[in-house]
Amino acid sequence: MCGILAVLGCSDDSQAKRVRVLELSRRLKHRGPDWSGLHQYGDNYLAHQRLAIVDPASGDQPLYNEDKSIVVTVNGEIYNHEELRKQLPNHTFRTECDCDVIAHLYEEHGEGFVDMLDGIFSFVLLDTRDNSFLVARDAIGVTSLYIGWGLDGSVWIASELKGLNDDCEHFETFPPGHLYSSKDREFRRWYNPPWFSEAIPSAPYDPLALRNAFEMAVIKRLMTDVPFGVLLSGGLDSSLVAAITARHLAGTKAAKQWGAKLHSFCVGLKGAPDLRAAKEVADYLGTVHHEFHFTVQDGIDAIEDVIYHIETYDVTTIRASTPMFLMSRKIKSLGVKWVISGEGSDEIFGGYLYFHKAPNKEEFHQETCRKIKALHKYDCLRANKSTYAWGLEARVPFLDKEFINVAMNIDPENKMIKPEEGRIEKWVLRKAFDDEEHPYLPKHILYRQKEQFSDGVGYSWIDGLKAHAAKHVTDKMMLNAANIFPHNTPNTKEAYYYRMIFERFFPQNSARLTVPGGASVACSTAKAVEWDAAWSNNLDPSGRAALGVHNSAYENQINSAKAAVGPEKIIPKMEISPLGVAIQS
Repeated sequence: MCGILAVLGCSDDSQAKRVRVLELSRRLKHRGPDWSGLHQYGDNYLAHQRLAIVDPASGDQPLYNEDKSIVVTVNGEIYNHEELRKQLPNHTFRTECDCDVIAHLYEEHGEGFVDMLDGIFSFVLLDTRDNSFLVARDAIGVTSLYIGWGLDGSVWIASELKGLNDDCEHFETFPPGHLYSSKDREFRRWYNPPWFSEAIPSAPYDPLALRNAFEMAVIKRLMTDVPFGVLLSGGLDSSLVAAITARHLAGTKAAKQWGAKLHSFCVGLKGAPDLRAAKEVADYLGTVHHEFHFTVQDGIDAIEDVIYHIETYDVTTIRASTPMFLMSRKIKSLGVKWVISGEGSDEIFGGYLYFHKAPNKEEFHQETCRKIKALHKYDCLRANKSTYAWGLEARVPFLDKEFINVAMNIDPENKMIKPEEGRIEKWVLRKAFDDEEHPYLPKHILYRQKEQFSDGVGYSWIDGLKAHAAKHVTDKMMLNAANIFPHNTPNTKEAYYYRMIFERFFPQNSARLTVPGGASVACSTAKAVEWDAAWSNNLDPSGRAALGVHNSAYENQINSAKAAVGPEKIIPKMEISPLGVAIQS
């Protein structure tokens, strides 16, 4: 994995241009502290900053075919690279790097090879034989990528906004599951799974097939030549990832190199009782558990750095990214280079609490499709950039292409939340791993109710952010919000505060257009807000906004607590996240 930057067809092959490309590439150095490189062919520049995980000794970029006529710079992990090498018997590979197959596959199959890649990736391929280029991004958008256009006719590609925002006339997010060819000068979608059309599937629920598909998704991600670990919160998703990894680690190459003891990581406010949830799972699985602490002030102090690195002003993303950003720094300090994480499960299985109000299976399924398609703007962006800020990679098995195909082919009637039948959110996933003979997890962990990430980092964390923003944004400033920020106008002081910081780092109109907006309740899409008339008056990304669903819904959280124990004795609620965060609220 690495940070990539490419400037293509810039009509300038001067030394000054080369120096500028190097300067911009260094803005991405946090993504790849192990090596940097720049390849120039005429007025085309391909730069990279490498985080060495597979073949760290000889896998430096750019990568080439045999005669170096095909040049590739890539940020990614190709999990099926060994199988692909076997399909290329007449080719000679320069390295053992998993991404070395890309140039050779292009020689054999042209643009059609992209769908053969099983993994996560963003790459730029330059064919010097006709001076053409090809850019592609992985199916769901786990890796981050942007594209821009210069006034001189150049095309710019970068892993992060900061690599191109100052030099392009216009830039935008490179769409996941697409490729862009200099021959066509337009985007073309290469990822076309059955679920993408949002047609309602009818396959019966097969718990064993679902279990096997997810186990394979986790196992293939154990490809490594460096130390790694797992983010563990004690919630369902991260606990399942940890359980499968611990169960299958012993027989892998990674275990032979680094030992069969899995390391797990969790972060939270000091003394938070729910940190014990992660510790309980860690003890059950026998992991070497690392528990990190931070304060609300630590998080507030990091906000500007977080916004600079994650490149968004979306409120929920910033709330959730901050503890992950702090945790990633601690993990990297231990010599760990990548972690396995639990993103994607809630989108695939309808795990967010607002799915309780889905009126029918058709609406349920279509909302999961919309959520998966938008992941690159939210959770994938957070997981990728919060970790890469410190040169740490996050792998996400729930977003494996084959696993998604299996999970999204299940008749959505089986995913519907029906408390009267004992079916809570993500029931099909829980049931698939409910093994009485060889249990993966304790029952109470396996069937724990979902806690949303931004709530999981703790209500006191969110309240602390709101209080801090209120000190910097006045009521008078809010009156002019629509005039100052006509696009995605912030409607709270917290949102206004984040927007001010974002605009300072990324003042271009193109930058603000890369951030999503629109009505949302408990992380829903705007369409799902229509499921409950009461939600339109309570738009908030917090899970507590799912009135009548969340145990701590805004409408009764404080009143019920006061009635029970008195206003001065309210016991702080503890929340957990899918990413190893547990904080007192």
